[in-house]
Amino acid sequence: MTSAIIVFVVLLLIGAPVAVVMAMSGLAGGFVLGGERMLGIIADRMFSGVSGFLLIAVPYFIFTAELMNQGGLTQKLITFNNALFGRIRGALSHVNVTVSVFFAGLTGAAITDTVAIGKLMIPEMKKQGYDAEYAAAITACSSIIGPIIPPSVVMVVYASLLRDISVIDLFAGGIIPGILMAAALLVTSMVIAWRRGYPKQAPIPFKVAIFSFLAALPALIVPLIILGGILSGLTTITEASGFAAVYALLIGAFFYRNLTLAKIWHALVVTVRFSGVVFFLLATSAVLGWFVTRSGIARDAASIITTFSDAAFVQLMLVCVLLILIGTVMDVLPALVVVAPVIVPAMIQLGFDPLHFAILMIVVLNISNVTPPVGMTLMTAARIAQVPYERAIIASLPFYLSFIAVIVLLAALPILSTWIPSLLH
Repeated sequence: MTSAIIVFVVLLLIGAPVAVVMAMSGLAGGFVLGGERMLGIIADRMFSGVSGFLLIAVPYFIFTAELMNQGGLTQKLITFNNALFGRIRGALSHVNVTVSVFFAGLTGAAITDTVAIGKLMIPEMKKQGYDAEYAAAITACSSIIGPIIPPSVVMVVYASLLRDISVIDLFAGGIIPGILMAAALLVTSMVIAWRRGYPKQAPIPFKVAIFSFLAALPALIVPLIILGGILSGLTTITEASGFAAVYALLIGAFFYRNLTLAKIWHALVVTVRFSGVVFFLLATSAVLGWFVTRSGIARDAASIITTFSDAAFVQLMLVCVLLILIGTVMDVLPALVVVAPVIVPAMIQLGFDPLHFAILMIVVLNISNVTPPVGMTLMTAARIAQVPYERAIIASLPFYLSFIAVIVLLAALPILSTWIPSLLH
């Protein structure tokens, strides 16, 4: 075990890719456990890590998101949400949050949300007098709702890593936490908008609001196809993701008429690149996960947690702090595939509900998207806003604190994560 930890830490410190770190540390640990005879297991573990039928949904979800983005969906959603919130002070910041909620039902990846919405919303917010760093912060923070409200690439990856929880339960369990995160952002943005005197929008006639809704309606059906099919039991996750991709292609090409062959090709390229990263991470994480199972690290982790406190809530909070610290130096998916095989079995051994902890872990790790120094969504939004990253970090602090409040609430009340899944059984 010591050799694996040394290899893991050294490779991580010298900046090796996370997938290489996991593969080499698992390889070193396996060699110590059983010598050369263990090395033959590595290739088999890597193959089994990416051979699940469920993982076919990952490229389909990514492709659907890219098609909807390239097909002009974002602008339709912004127009519709502007009709709903235009008369409230700080309207565009509230629109930013609510568009992300709708977009979350289409994408499942935070960075896609940031780019799609940020390129349209941030310049418009700056034009209307919003601080550039505030525009970047609200865009980045609202984007991380994407992987919480289903569908979610992160949840599919989680279900493939730890197969004791179905992805259907994860999808259902993420609905209330995602809505709570959106509500926390809206309350915070309303307070900031009132204190800074951010502008309202001009009143929008009722007829215009109806037309904006009708224009966005075909796109809003996509979440119904995905969630309706899955939660009703009519389709599997993979089948629903495939149907959604075909539907997105059809409405983008024939209804919105914005999808050209060049845009479809670009969507395919993005899908292949993103999927390649995800599958390579999963293959190498299977090696590390195999070693963690064989070495008993999870049992040791459970013992360490109990040395700090016997109170369940305190134990949860300690693990959340650990996950937040890990998120400061690693992106969501790498952090998930590295930490989950160790932490999750330990928490289950301590008696925590697997689904409750899974949702809590996914929420906490997704907040790492706005946690410096990595904070990919915040960094991306700052670039779009053309503002120094440090200023965007400061502007995001009120929203970050609102997320911490949601985390505490989710930790204290497991029913918020488990109630909807319980209705499906």
